[in-house]
Amino acid sequence: MSITLTPTRSHLDWLEAQAIFIMREVAAECAKPVLLFSGGKDSCVLLRLAEKAFRPGAFPFPMMHIDTGHNFEEVITFRDARAAELNETLIVRSVEDSMKRGSVVLRKETDSRNAAQAVTLLEAIEEFGFDACIGGARRDEEKARAKERIFSFRDEFGQWNPKAQRPELWSLYNTRVHKGENMRVFPISNWTELDVWQYIARENLALPSIYYAHQRDVIRRKGLLVPVTPITPPADGETIENVTVRFRTVGDISCTCPVASDAADPYAIIAETAVTDITERGATRMDDQTSEASMERRKKEGYF
Repeated sequence: MSITLTPTRSHLDWLEAQAIFIMREVAAECAKPVLLFSGGKDSCVLLRLAEKAFRPGAFPFPMMHIDTGHNFEEVITFRDARAAELNETLIVRSVEDSMKRGSVVLRKETDSRNAAQAVTLLEAIEEFGFDACIGGARRDEEKARAKERIFSFRDEFGQWNPKAQRPELWSLYNTRVHKGENMRVFPISNWTELDVWQYIARENLALPSIYYAHQRDVIRRKGLLVPVTPITPPADGETIENVTVRFRTVGDISCTCPVASDAADPYAIIAETAVTDITERGATRMDDQTSEASMERRKKEGYF
């Protein structure tokens, strides 16, 4: 009597299979989707999932980045190189262009443009007629994101109502929208930061260099390491230190901080992440520390 052993699937295999199913569901059910790609680690994972879902064919949707104009140079350079490597369409829409049109108004040039991305995104959705935006948000990042469905409905004003989310029983997704409405779809919603880094290690994914340990001038402010840049200069009385840091998440320079770390590869980051008790946004994002409702308020206004 012979026994056939079935290979054991890892938790990453299950997460990957679910995410690929979601991406294919978007391609099948939505008329004009787009994949949001910033060059960050989560959107790099989305690109690999899209490759596994649709290669050897082209992606059934373009990629799009809402550029604040205050992004880290390493990330923008990586974004463009990755899009060129994949030979896929990358649409870039700029907050600065929204400012020129007058749809975004800031008090001063150095104000954070992070929340203003929502305006530019809504303008881009209207410009191209997108009915679904695929993003890399995860439920473990922040309380408001934990409330969100995988297929997150947005009304004709691009706004999110946490009390009007659709049920997703047995992985059945309601993708119906009327003209002007759209979906934000999050294939890796069920992943954790640790899952993301384990997948990056398994797939040997390239990332912008600032995700790994490097030397950077910072100032200590409200428990955060604020990078010293023309956009975030030191205030009077603050001391500049040169520290070995890495970024857990990347975004607008005005609100994104690194953490002290000497982790220079994915496996060292996995070891750090396994024992941390602070979420990546809680440890690095100044815009989420204004109040506990900061993210939820921005999401209701149309944020990713």
